[in-house]
Amino acid sequence: MERSLSMELVRVTEAAALSSARWMGRGKKEEADDAATSAMRDVFDTIPMKGTVVIGEGEMDEAPMLYIGEKLGNGYGPRVDVAVDPLEGTNIVAQGTWNALAVIAIADHNQLLHAPDMYMDKIAVGPEAVGKIDINASIEDNLKAVAKAKNKNVEDVVAVVLNRERHRGIIEEIRQAGARIKLIPDGDVAAAINTAFDHTGVDILLGSGGAPEGVLAAVGLKCLGGEIQGKLIPSNKEEVARCHEMGIEDIEKVLLMDDFCGGDDAIFAATGVTDGELLKGVQFKGQKATTQTLVMRAKSGTVRFIDGDHSLKKKPDFVIRS
Repeated sequence: MERSLSMELVRVTEAAALSSARWMGRGKKEEADDAATSAMRDVFDTIPMKGTVVIGEGEMDEAPMLYIGEKLGNGYGPRVDVAVDPLEGTNIVAQGTWNALAVIAIADHNQLLHAPDMYMDKIAVGPEAVGKIDINASIEDNLKAVAKAKNKNVEDVVAVVLNRERHRGIIEEIRQAGARIKLIPDGDVAAAINTAFDHTGVDILLGSGGAPEGVLAAVGLKCLGGEIQGKLIPSNKEEVARCHEMGIEDIEKVLLMDDFCGGDDAIFAATGVTDGELLKGVQFKGQKATTQTLVMRAKSGTVRFIDGDHSLKKKPDFVIRS
């Protein structure tokens, strides 16, 4: 995989963030998602790679672009798998709240999990707690393990959990263990990545969320030296069949880092759409806009934060859609 792809992917996520940010707080999540997807697709056409979407906006008959199986890039360069969420947090943007991202991850061909669009139990931590967690262990045991690994008391540990009715039991277990909780409305990719950065104040992600988002989070955590574990939760026979169609035979299997993202190389890029603990969101300032992007490569261990200034007077590298 060519190192130059890292900066090319920044252009992709910047385009998606700039376009979708125009819809912040306007209550129209589909329009925001469409703007991000269209802008992202435009830039993909210019990138020197032979990419195949394995995590995308849906099947070909469901998504006009960035669908699973779609070919991306200009047909030259390395052959890669692509996982993409043009707007991680459509509801976040519609409501104008925290931690919406434009996200992309790539890995060598056949190295990303083809995760079906269903729920997945997840547990994620940063580098200090790698090897200390177990998705099959109790909530209390995992919190104690993370506390010990980070040289903290359990009451100082912060667990981030999606604020959902299905998580009522998990939330009560965390409280009984004495740890603190950050409830989030959406955006568990950002939450998982945040566990690897001390200044975000997040120590562990717990609970269920989308399986495709689990793959994106896994690539980011691979670049950061963190860890995620997952277990698929098919809710009906159709979803079980879907797992089998995508090559997942053992539905009960605990998915580990190498199951999510194999090989020794991967790249993750995310641009903030709205403000979050880790990244600032897009700001429009008269004739310019500003962005902040995180881009990382697993092979080199490089982590970059890139602040972008974008002229709105000159023709940009991409079309800002609204």
